[in-house]
Parts: sequence; C-alpha cells; structure tokens
Amino acid sequence: MKRLHFIAIGGSAMHSLAIEMQEIGNIVTGSDDMIFEPSKSKLQAVGLLPKKLGWFPEKLNENIDVVVLGMHAKKENPELKYAQKMNLKIQSYPEFLALFSKNKTRVVIAGSHGKTTITAMILHALKYNVIEIDYMVGAPASKNSKTLSMGAENDFFLLEGDEYLSSVTDPQPKFLWYTPEIALISGIAWDHINVFPTFENYVFQFEKFIYSIQDGGVLIYNEDDEILKKLVESSQHPIKKIGYSLPDHFIDGEQTYLKTEEGSLPLLVFGSHNLRNLAGAQWIAQLMGLDRSDFYEAMPSFTGALKRLELYSKGTNNFLFKDFAHSPSKVKATSLAIKNQFELKKIIVCLELHTYSSLDLTFINQYANSLDSADEAIIFYDPETLRIKNRAPILQENIEQGFGHSSLQVFTQASQLQTILLEKNFSNVVLVMMSSGNFGGINWGALRKRFL
Repeated sequence: MKRLHFIAIGGSAMHSLAIEMQEIGNIVTGSDDMIFEPSKSKLQAVGLLPKKLGWFPEKLNENIDVVVLGMHAKKENPELKYAQKMNLKIQSYPEFLALFSKNKTRVVIAGSHGKTTITAMILHALKYNVIEIDYMVGAPASKNSKTLSMGAENDFFLLEGDEYLSSVTDPQPKFLWYTPEIALISGIAWDHINVFPTFENYVFQFEKFIYSIQDGGVLIYNEDDEILKKLVESSQHPIKKIGYSLPDHFIDGEQTYLKTEEGSLPLLVFGSHNLRNLAGAQWIAQLMGLDRSDFYEAMPSFTGALKRLELYSKGTNNFLFKDFAHSPSKVKATSLAIKNQFELKKIIVCLELHTYSSLDLTFINQYANSLDSADEAIIFYDPETLRIKNRAPILQENIEQGFGHSSLQVFTQASQLQTILLEKNFSNVVLVMMSSGNFGGINWGALRKRFL
C-alpha cells in the first residue's frame, strides 16, 4: 500500500489511474482546478472527487510516497512547487505506469493515428476469448467500460503509446518510458507542432521509440506507410521487424467483408485505415498467444472505440457518425472511408478545428484535399479556443485556401452551426462530425433525433 497524490486528478487518463490505484489498495488523494464529465461522476462515485476545486499544498506532506503529475498541470502549480520544495518523489503518468509494470511483458501500440482502435481491437479479441491482461487505452469501447486495468496476476500489459510529452517537468514523449518487448507503429503523419516544430523532429521521436524496444523484441509496422517503412528498414536495432498492409476485402451493399482462409468475414467497422488497423491488431494478438482463427472469430462483433467512427444515430436511409479525427491524415482517411462505404449517399463532413496544430496558420495548408471525398464540407472553430491556446486569429479565407474544397462553409458560432445542421434535410445523407472537442457544446440529442 502506498500514499499517492494526483495533481490534475480530473484528466481523462489521470482519473482512471487514481481510481484504479485506490481499487487495488492504495491511499489516494488529488486536486484539480477544473473537472468535467465523465471524470467528475466517476471520481465522485468512489469518493475521490476533491471537495473544493483548486490547488492546496497543505494536502502534501512527507508521508506521500508518490506525487503523480498530470499533463495539464503548469510549471507554476502551487502543489507542484511545494512537492519540489519538499523533495517528494514526483512522477509523470507514463513514468508511473512504466515503473508499476516493470515485471510484466509490455506491449505498446504507437503511431500518429489508429492507436486507440488497434488497442481496442486487441482487447476485444482477448476478452472474447477469455484472456485477461493489464491495459491502458485512450478511449473506452463503450460508455461503461474501463480505459485502464492493472493487477498483480496478469503477465501482459498492453499500452497505447502516445508521442506527446509526459508532463511539464518531464519533456520526453510518453511512449519512451515503456521500453516494450512487443510494439506496433501504425503510421507517421506530422502532428503536435506546438511541441515538434518540424516534420523531421516529429519523425525522430519514432526513431527513438524503435530503439527503445528491448533487444530481441518485435516491431509490427504498417509497411503501406512509406515514411515509416523507410525508418524501420534503415534501423540497425537488433529486433524482429514484421510488416503488415491492407488485407483483402470487399464492400457489398454498404457492408464490408474481410477475406480470410475460413471465408468472408462481415465487419461492423470499415475503411482502409481500419482494415489496416485490424491487420496490425491480429499480429499483436498472435504474439500475445491468440491464434489467427480465434482473433477473426471475435472481429464481427467489434464495434470500435467511442468517437472512433462511432455510429451515433441511424435512420431508414441516413447515418450520423462521430469521429475523433482532427489531423490531416485522419480527416482524409475517415472521409475516404465514408465515401467508399456509402458511395450512393451524399456525404457531409463537419470538422472542428480544436488542436494546437489545426489552429495554426502555418499548418492549415496540411489539410489540402483532405475533405475532397465529402460532397459538402463544414468547418467550425471557437474563437475562445484560439485565445486559450494563444493562437493568432484565423480568417475564413485562410481556411478556404488551406482546405481547397469547392463547397466549404466556415462557422465560428456554435449556435449558428447548430441551427444550420438542424435545418438540413438528411434524407439519403451520411453526416460525420469530426473533432477532439465538442463543437462548442452542440445539442447532440437534438441532432441525433434528426436521423431517427
């Protein structure tokens, strides 16, 4: 049993870790200045919701074994400064996970896109076949499922490996902490320009990740990605390298089928990117002890992770999807997947610019042609988000030139966006809402009803 204090306990990953640590017998406290749903309700249900919002150095004392520092805590955080003054042990979220799992076989899923889906596919296949492991995934498969599970009995720890920085005091990418025996890289597409200002610098993080794999370990990689393939093949690190690519498949009547040795397999997920994800997941599951036929048996019931091309509403001839896509490569892949799957329907894509990269004037041109598969494209961004992220104003013409779509509409007011969407005729239409944010608080219930 240890005494743990979480600075920024309300974070999407931090609150799950705090709850898990309490469940296995540790004494847990924490603070935060803002806590949103679903973190708030989950912390409250187990008695970990702070009584007051804010930072309280008096919560810290010499009896604290570890202070776990969340990504959203700033350098000037009063609790962090007090913990440093007291010389308490301070660990970032990934460092804590790495040390906790040091005696387990670590399996890390990395890449600019597809990490969450691949991890979720592996978990689904293992659970279907009644195989228990420890895991950390970026998004739950359903509203009630966990994103983190840690115990003493399991041999494997499956981790979604993020390339973003670990914490304000720990500037190395999160995935460099894990030193896996088994790893996967799904692809490389420039992102997080506030941290990695050049594409070359961004790619270098993945080169370091490859060399962090333990000697004699295994790397599964998407060989359809030319940049990644070149990086892997040029590496002199003594590991086994196994490439995967787009598997054989076909679409029949808005249904995707995977061709396998045992026949055609109907899938609930679709798109070339998801089929590649499935191919990579199958290799990882096999290395974790699950044979190919048992993996395939589980896949027809896999519905995806939340907000990863999630079917949110469906009518007689229309569909509403929610997707986490925000980087250019993700936006393009999702749009193309929708067009290929529903080629006889009108495709409307609504994208919120919400991340540091997407709100950067020097980066906006990276989105060129990413929405070409959409018949109608809508861009939304909240000027308040620009202010919070300290970004220069973006003009409508900047966005129009950056995307280069012939029928692009741009909105900056959530109420106006909502009015336009609710007035549309969605007969024989597929609408995809793409964002890592929430479109300024759009009324999802009202939008959902328009498709029923």
